[in-house]
Amino acid sequence: METVGRMRQRRTGPLVLELDLTEGLADAPPADPLGALLTMRKARLADVLAGLRRARKDPRVKALIVRIGGGPLGLGVVQELRGAVVKLRAAGKLTVAYAETYGEFGAGTVAYYLASAFERVYLQPSGDVGLTGIALEQRFVKDALAKLSVEYQMGQRHEYKTAANMFTQDHMTEAHRESAARIAESVTEQIVAGIADSRGLAPARVRELIDQGPFIGAEAVDAGLVDDLKYRDEVYAETVPEGSHLLYVARYAKNALPRKMPHPNADVIALVQGSGPIRMGRSGRSPLGGGSAMGSDTIAAALRSARRDDKVRSIVFRVDSPGGSYVASDTIWREVVLARKAGKSVIVSMGDVAASGGYFVAMAADVIMAQPGTLTGSIGVFGGKPVLGELLSRIGVVSETVTEGANAGMFSLTRGFSEAQWARVNAWLDRIYDDFVGKVAEGRGLDRDRAHELARGRVWTGADARENGLVDELGGLEDALALARKKAGLPVDAPVRSYPRLNPLERLRPAESSEDKAAALTRIRLEAWGPMSALAAELGLPAAGGPLMLPGQWTIR
Repeated sequence: METVGRMRQRRTGPLVLELDLTEGLADAPPADPLGALLTMRKARLADVLAGLRRARKDPRVKALIVRIGGGPLGLGVVQELRGAVVKLRAAGKLTVAYAETYGEFGAGTVAYYLASAFERVYLQPSGDVGLTGIALEQRFVKDALAKLSVEYQMGQRHEYKTAANMFTQDHMTEAHRESAARIAESVTEQIVAGIADSRGLAPARVRELIDQGPFIGAEAVDAGLVDDLKYRDEVYAETVPEGSHLLYVARYAKNALPRKMPHPNADVIALVQGSGPIRMGRSGRSPLGGGSAMGSDTIAAALRSARRDDKVRSIVFRVDSPGGSYVASDTIWREVVLARKAGKSVIVSMGDVAASGGYFVAMAADVIMAQPGTLTGSIGVFGGKPVLGELLSRIGVVSETVTEGANAGMFSLTRGFSEAQWARVNAWLDRIYDDFVGKVAEGRGLDRDRAHELARGRVWTGADARENGLVDELGGLEDALALARKKAGLPVDAPVRSYPRLNPLERLRPAESSEDKAAALTRIRLEAWGPMSALAAELGLPAAGGPLMLPGQWTIR
């Protein structure tokens, strides 16, 4: 009887929700068994947002406690969480943020920006608040590579397409510095406004505090940035009422039972999630560390499946990508166009970044939504290769080539482009840029000159992109889903389904054809992503699946 009583108390008693952000959040759901294993203890952003939305109307939920740490959270995701917390506060729920430190002898501006949205902000007595502002640092390895006898031959369209500058320049160009300065300024404006509003401080005072940071704990309390210095046990003793049940937000969302089960034939909103660098083929994940890649086969199949499903009334396409293959991006763009032609609205929700190829796949949507701090735009292209012949010769590597065709060895890394080959490179870059800008103009309802003016490879924050017409609205995934329901004429609680829809048996069986949903499953690939590709990029070396271009692959970023 005592056990039954405890179970009834857990179902009906007061709840205090928890969220641990020290390990970050997973944006897209795992699409493979290894991905599910690697992220099984990491909450999904969509689950957290759904749980906080439900909690606003749940009388059992009394409070939310969030532990903030040094885990990797991008500014776009932080702004989504801030928005959800603000709404929860407005619903009369107590919201509490605590941390051992908001930056331990390091930057903590974004972490504190998130914490400032909560009604109460606590800090461990030994902790600090690293509110120091925004710094964008760019390394240049041209001279270091020259000492290794490595030269980069790189073309770009246009002056703001600066991703390759680290290999071709030894300093920031004027356009590079202008773009970076505006990004830092825009992000700072957003952070100052958010902290000022949440903490009841004047914006000018917040700017003063940024210039005075970082702060030790007692100084942060005196400045009004933190409410009190408390250890975890003290925070919980003050926040969790007697008899309350603690429950993680993601578990709360998954355990939610609808008042009535949706009918199998009910109209739905489709959710397609694309995360990581864009490439041809299937999406994949490396077991060597790092995130996933967005494969054009996988995303195109998901969009195609949603388009052909009569029960899907609208599609939300979540994009979190720095770009990648031009051809793969174009494949996905085509499926967005076809979905709209089929009469289904497509709403794009941008995550932390949706730039270059990430903007390419989004630009044909009915509505593009981004967070103010989302990095987007970068409408341009670069391409080229490192020339390693002299380096290889110096270390005793001899390379000989037999060719048939004047340009058969064009993509070899042992020799540079000839004048004729360089002309072909520039022709390709011009074609890609013209196609990109033309599709931007068409999708965004701009004349070509205006589209070119906004393009030229420049990266914009979501706030600036909204002002310039590259983004329609500011908001997050929950806002995009709400808009999709509204456009489709569906109720506010209409179900959301992820596509492509695959049951466990379909994931195990071989695909019957390229039209079979199982043909687009995510793959496990032995590639040097994550830490390995980051190291390769620092050294200016090609890395499979990484941020640099392989021979014969033309990349927009």
